[in-house]
Amino acid sequence: MTVSQAAVARTHDHAHHHGAALAAAARAALEERGEQWTALRASVFDVLRLDRPASAYDVTELLSAAQGRRVAANSVYRILDLFVASNLAQRIESANAYIANPHPGCRHDCMFLVCDRCGRATHVDNDAVTEQVRAAALRAGFAPEHPVIEVHGLCAECSAATVA
Repeated sequence: MTVSQAAVARTHDHAHHHGAALAAAARAALEERGEQWTALRASVFDVLRLDRPASAYDVTELLSAAQGRRVAANSVYRILDLFVASNLAQRIESANAYIANPHPGCRHDCMFLVCDRCGRATHVDNDAVTEQVRAAALRAGFAPEHPVIEVHGLCAECSAATVA
C-alpha cells in the first residue's frame, strides 16, 4: 500500500464530543476495554476536560481540593496511564501534561497547537499532515508508532490581544 493509499484508508469520520457527551463516550470506550469507570476515574477525566492541559500534579491538587482529602498521586498517575493507553486522553509532550481526547473511540495521530502565553492546547486533526510525518519516518528507516506533533505559538485570543 502506498502512502497515499494508506492516507485514504486512515481517513475517517469521527465526532468530537463535548461536555456530558464526551464523558459518556469516554466511559463507554473504557468499559468496552473491560475496565471500570470508577468515581475517581470520572473525577480525573473531568479535570482533563478543562480548557488547558493538566499535569499529573495539577490533577492531584485539584482533586484533593475538591474532595477535601489528599488524593494519592500514584493513583492519578495510574489513571492517566490507563487513559492514554485507552485513548481517552492525550499527552502534550512538551508540557508533560494531559488533555481529554475529544473523540475517544477513534485512534489516529493528532496535532496540538499550544499557546505559549495562556497554555491552551487546541487539538487539530489533519491526516494528510500526519501521514507525511509517518512517511518521512519510514523513508528514514524508522518505524513510527505514535507521532506527536506540537506547534507552539500564540492562540487567536492571545495573538489578537498582542495586536490590540
